[in-house]
Amino acid sequence: METFNIPATPSLMKEFLRQMGGTAVIDGGLATELELHGADLNDPLWSAKCLLTSPHLIRSVHLDYLEAGADIIITASYQATIQGFEAKGFSREQSENLLKKSVDIALEARRIYYERCSKSSSGGTGDGRILKNRPILVAASVGSYGAYLADGSEYSGCYGEAMTVNALKEFHRRRVQVLAEAGPDIIAFETVPNKIEAQAFAELLEEEHIKIPAWLTFNSKDGVNVVSGDSLLQCASIAESCKQVVAVGINCTPPRFIHDLILAIKKVTTKPIVIYPNSGERYDADRKEWVENTGVSDEDFVSYVNKWCEIGASLVGGCCRTTPNTIKAIYRALSDRSPAAPGQK
Repeated sequence: METFNIPATPSLMKEFLRQMGGTAVIDGGLATELELHGADLNDPLWSAKCLLTSPHLIRSVHLDYLEAGADIIITASYQATIQGFEAKGFSREQSENLLKKSVDIALEARRIYYERCSKSSSGGTGDGRILKNRPILVAASVGSYGAYLADGSEYSGCYGEAMTVNALKEFHRRRVQVLAEAGPDIIAFETVPNKIEAQAFAELLEEEHIKIPAWLTFNSKDGVNVVSGDSLLQCASIAESCKQVVAVGINCTPPRFIHDLILAIKKVTTKPIVIYPNSGERYDADRKEWVENTGVSDEDFVSYVNKWCEIGASLVGGCCRTTPNTIKAIYRALSDRSPAAPGQK
């Protein structure tokens, strides 16, 4: 089996994209797929509940995305926090082990996938699975403080006037340390809804001398600002100024807003731009469910992808309510567009 030497340094993303031919595919929604596999996620821990109850389902979903062409898989730790696990009665040590487990499961899925690739000579199978030996990154997800609250406030960014950068740093500090020590390739700070949390993440990376590079992705509900109303330009500038942040972008945002958001981010960063929107469906925070038939089809979603890459996106995938079928369509769109990376014929 071929191995890929991509050092976990600030140059990681540029080297990874060089090996990938300039663009790469991120995986898609985790919770929706876990539910399709039979998981019950009606819990404040959301998809992180499966770390307790059914880690094999998480591994299966990671493998589904790898076999759909994803080059980056994101761990099931978005809503996994030490504070959240302790509220469920777990000790500090047990809580930290569950965080580490999220990374271990993704690393195991990558290993299994490479084993399947080594047994396949064609780069695929008759049932459409993509088995192609290529660089694959494991991204450790760090959801926002609003995700821990489990009240939809990551979609508003309203944490109250009493919340400070220092308080957010203390909330996230040990979680980030544990995830970094678990051995991912990159840390994904996701669905960042406001400027103070972006600042907290950037300062944490520097204060704790985190050796693993990171990306920061924000969410928007108007195509101009982040969801709190803070300036996207100011938020992206925070990411640009932090040397451990190797990519910046947007996630969990309707596809129709992405074009203008990429152009805005390009004004303040030279770092690779990462884009993984949701399906465009509307989330009802009171009912804690997605409103059916408010999103776009896979075909419409993928029709945007080449344009996003033409104007500056380097990493593209999906967030909530996107599926392996969405990711496979993105993979095919980018394969048609990009020259093959060395050794990836």
